[in-house]
Parts: sequence; structure tokens; C-alpha cells
Amino acid sequence: MRALITGGAGFIGSHLAEHLLAQGDEVWAVDDLSTGSIENIESLRGLPRFHYQTASIMDAPLLAEFVDRCDVVFHLAAAVGVRLIVESPVRTIETNVRGTEVVLGMAAKKRKLVLISSTSEVYGKSNKLPFREDDDLIIGPPTRGRWSYACSKAIDEFLALAYWKERRLPVIIIRLFNTVGPRQTGRYGMVLPNFVRQALANRPITVFGDGKQSRCFGYVLDVVAAMRQLARKDTAVGEIFNLGSNELTTMEQLAELVRDVAGSQSEIVYIPYDQAYEQGFEDMRTRVPCLEKIGACIGYHPTRPLKDIVKDVVDYERDRSDLAIMSRE
Repeated sequence: MRALITGGAGFIGSHLAEHLLAQGDEVWAVDDLSTGSIENIESLRGLPRFHYQTASIMDAPLLAEFVDRCDVVFHLAAAVGVRLIVESPVRTIETNVRGTEVVLGMAAKKRKLVLISSTSEVYGKSNKLPFREDDDLIIGPPTRGRWSYACSKAIDEFLALAYWKERRLPVIIIRLFNTVGPRQTGRYGMVLPNFVRQALANRPITVFGDGKQSRCFGYVLDVVAAMRQLARKDTAVGEIFNLGSNELTTMEQLAELVRDVAGSQSEIVYIPYDQAYEQGFEDMRTRVPCLEKIGACIGYHPTRPLKDIVKDVVDYERDRSDLAIMSRE
């Protein structure tokens, strides 16, 4: 398989590139490095089946060239992270909507398969659990910037399915549920790497809200393996799939788990949403996916329990910290 990954130097994109290469595929990756990092793909550069370009997906001529060389586009480039979404709503909407429009337009000219990464955020304030792919989406008001990301990704989904129905462009949509693992940055509000770094430094672990909100954390290697399987499954075309884990934990429990695994003495402190993000910030109490559809399609099931995922992230961050210390000595 010849694959193009947009956002290829990002957390998920770099893991996907590694997985595809390990399966014998050829990979083209493009990233503007706004949230991705060259460090994530440093070990891949120079490999004969890996090709990388620092560029924006808005660069239509370059994207057209890459699309022409590939069989499938894994479209992962997006504005990500709650903090970035709250602080930069214009960038969030433009990147997610315009970027997807360019990708779909280029792919449609050559009828190349596109796998679109969406998000559990599109379920919004729904309290019908577990979330199923055909459930109604209940989005909050536009006066709350928090919902701009959910709306932009929902538009991506509508646009992708429109291309499939009207122009027969093969598309697959995945809704990711809190993908985590080594290499994820906490810079834009991702909870697990932030907790781990605070714990390793014996600083207070900061839990936003009351800590009773619950989430399911999908292991990145499970996620990227499922992406490749879906891309090779004809019956997945034109469909939406939840992708992640259904092991539910509260943020309070996650903080305690991180502290225990890291062997930390950190205090757990609680910060109101209004202080953490913005006045009137809204969050969902619970997000848990129904995984029946993706299980029936490709036999997917999560392979790694949360405690083991946390250990992976702790080991990764500890190694990074040790290397940083050694480089200064």
C-alpha cells in the first residue's frame, strides 16, 4: 500500500507512519509542524520507503502531487487540544474545514481512498451511552468557543460523505476517543502527558473541574493498526466508526493511577474550568464508545489496559527527562 499521511509528524501520524512502514507500505507524510514535531519522525527520515515534506495541506499543488503517488490518504492534520481550540477558534475552524476540503478535492480528482479522522467531540452533550455512530449529535451553542472543534469536525464528516454520495469518492470516517500513548504532547491540554510530567516532577497534578468526568483512553498502537485494517476493507467505505477503548475512568482516578505508577508524591489539586480555560466553559461528563460496529467490520478490540498505557507514557517521559539532563551535563 502507498499511503499519504497529513499531519504525519504529529503524535498519531508518526505512529501510523511507523506501523505502515513495518507492514511493508510506502509512506508520504506532510506536516506544517504547527503542532507536530520533526523529533517524532527523526528515526524514519532516510528510510527508502518514507518521504516527508514540511508544508501546509493548504498547498494544493504539493498535495496533488502526493495524492497522485498514493493509494490512500490518511487525513489526520487538524487543530487539536482543548487549550488550542479555546484560544484559537479561527485557526481551529479554518484548519479543520478548509484543510479537509482541499484534501477531499485533490483525492476526488484521482478517486483515491480517504480515511478522515474525526472525534468523539461530535457527540457533544449527548447523554445516551454508549455513543453509537448513528446517534444524534447534540452540540452546544456557538457562544461557547469550546464547541467550534466539534462543529468543524462534524462538517468534515458531512463533507466527506457528500463526496462519497455525489462524486463516488471512497471515504471512511473514524471518531477517535482520547487516543493516548508515548510522544503525545501536553502543550495543548492533553490530559495524560500533563499528569505524567507533573507527577514525575513531584509537582501538583492539576485536575480540571471536579474530577468526576469520565473518559475512555484508546492506545495509539491499537488505533493506527485499526486505521490500516479499515483502509483495506471495502465494506468500510462510506461508513463511520468509533475507535478507541471502552475502559472508563474518571479524571480523578486517572490522576491517582498516574501518581501510583510514577511513584510520585504529588498532591492532586482541582482547578475550576473557568480558571483553566474560559468563563462558561462546558464539558461532557462521560464519553464512552460503542465498539460493536468496528468489531464486526475488522474484529477490532482494545489490547492494552489503561494501567499499562500509563506505564508506557511514564517510561517514555522519564527517559526523555533523563536524556535532557544528560545533554546538559
